[in-house]
Amino acid sequence: MQNTPRGMRLHIGIFGRRNAGKSSILNKLTKQNISIVSEIAGTTTDPVEKAMELLPLGPVLFVDTAGIDDEGSLGEMRIQKTRKIFDRTDVAIIVCDNPDWGSFEQGLYEEFKSRNIPIITVFNKIDLYSDAPCHCEEGYKPDAAIYVSAKENIGIKELKEKIINSAPEEFLNAPSIAADLIPAGELAILVVPIDLEAPKGRLILPQVQTIRDLLDNDSMVMVVKERELKEALNRLKKPPALVITDSQAFLKVSADVPKEIKLTSFSILFARFKGELNEFVKGTLAIDKLKTGDKILICESCTHHAIGDDIGRVKIPRWLTQYVGGKLEFKHYAGHDFPENIKDYKLIIHCGACMTNRREILSRIMKANEADVPITNYGLTIAYSLGIFERALEPFPMAKLIYEETKKL
Repeated sequence: MQNTPRGMRLHIGIFGRRNAGKSSILNKLTKQNISIVSEIAGTTTDPVEKAMELLPLGPVLFVDTAGIDDEGSLGEMRIQKTRKIFDRTDVAIIVCDNPDWGSFEQGLYEEFKSRNIPIITVFNKIDLYSDAPCHCEEGYKPDAAIYVSAKENIGIKELKEKIINSAPEEFLNAPSIAADLIPAGELAILVVPIDLEAPKGRLILPQVQTIRDLLDNDSMVMVVKERELKEALNRLKKPPALVITDSQAFLKVSADVPKEIKLTSFSILFARFKGELNEFVKGTLAIDKLKTGDKILICESCTHHAIGDDIGRVKIPRWLTQYVGGKLEFKHYAGHDFPENIKDYKLIIHCGACMTNRREILSRIMKANEADVPITNYGLTIAYSLGIFERALEPFPMAKLIYEETKKL
């Protein structure tokens, strides 16, 4: 489980003022000295991440953040880094230096509440304030709090139980990647190009995760390169239930796979798994409205070294430019960076998001909707620009229906 990708873990953010004891609480939760603890306010300068197992939940990722009441120009930079954690937080722990809960903590509380993020209120340092009741500024009232002393190891067990009970339903009942599309005993063919972007000696993460998802469902899996696909199909006595391809090979694979066999891509599967497929389908249709000079935002969840024919920096811009018939302006963001002002963009195109969690992608979809900017992902964009969009949506009846109905408008 220690090898579980970060994007598949429950993200638990720890927030509060400087010197409230956030780092001490993380160290107690993980039973390791992950974060530096000091009486000097502002010791934590950047978010500190720790992956661990929290049974019975399984793999989680704790994120210890810098005090969000930091001061000065450097403090403002720390605050901005902390606020980025909001977008990928599945459960928020607000740590208050007992006994004071004021407008600052209430502001954090309201922010997470507006995002529908489960909140756990922690009053720390009860060893120092054992005789004093919790004091809240007038008009502010947190949820039932857990009283903790990180120093004396009091309340840590109760905090762990609260985290387990606060886990979002979608994490407890995580959707499958492809297993619901391929019944047990049926075959899926996975088309996996081996090119410069493939890590030496390994498959890329979405491919590995899809294989495991199908095997857990007792489905059968055949893995081939795009050049061997046609021969593999000819050797089968029974056609596969689904062919899943790397989006970059969409055109060749679509030509080799008979029309009666359903076809989609890893990226489109992850549009559903990590984001919201129906919303991405609607966003894809904005490609028809693009015109010369429009600005396009391309987002990647990882910070890999770009190769000469990179999918996000070269191929998608090339295919879209050819589709539109005029020069477009592309801006790239990688990792957890996401621009504050997205209203200038005519379209946002996101990668498959295998390296981040669903909460962050849903947060970006929400921001795009608020700014009235369409958003889609790599696989859908490639399928649309290459003219095989409807076929790629064949395994997803609702998404295909949305596409057909929207096209009529």
